[in-house]
Amino acid sequence: MAPVETQWDHILNFLAYLGVALPVLAVGILAFLFTTPYNEFGLIRAGAETDDPQKQLAAKAAAHDLGGKIIGLSLVLASAIYHSVSLWDLALWGVLGALFQVLVFYIFEWVTPFKVVSEIPKGNVSVGLFASRLSFATGLIMAALISY
Repeated sequence: MAPVETQWDHILNFLAYLGVALPVLAVGILAFLFTTPYNEFGLIRAGAETDDPQKQLAAKAAAHDLGGKIIGLSLVLASAIYHSVSLWDLALWGVLGALFQVLVFYIFEWVTPFKVVSEIPKGNVSVGLFASRLSFATGLIMAALISY
């Protein structure tokens, strides 16, 4: 006879997966922050502390760009949590998701006729939005690719 699972077993499983997913998300965010030549949080902070329209636009562009990457990675992590067979499996898919998000950003930088890394600090919100949506779409595709 199989052991009976209690609600506490499910809560502990939830906490274990949360204990892996949140650090992987944090590491992914750090990877995003360290692989772009501009300081997203610095741009966001500067835009909030000024009346300069260009700095405000740069803050919006950076927030969209970083926010899209976080959502894209969260989609991958959500799928990894659902499909993973272990905590190590979750961590592996999460790290791969972050690496591929960074890779897609630089492919985007390479194929566009403009330089994303210079447009976002200049306040080109359209580029930030486009980069955000690309990260979202990439995360959605990668999330669907995780299956057994």
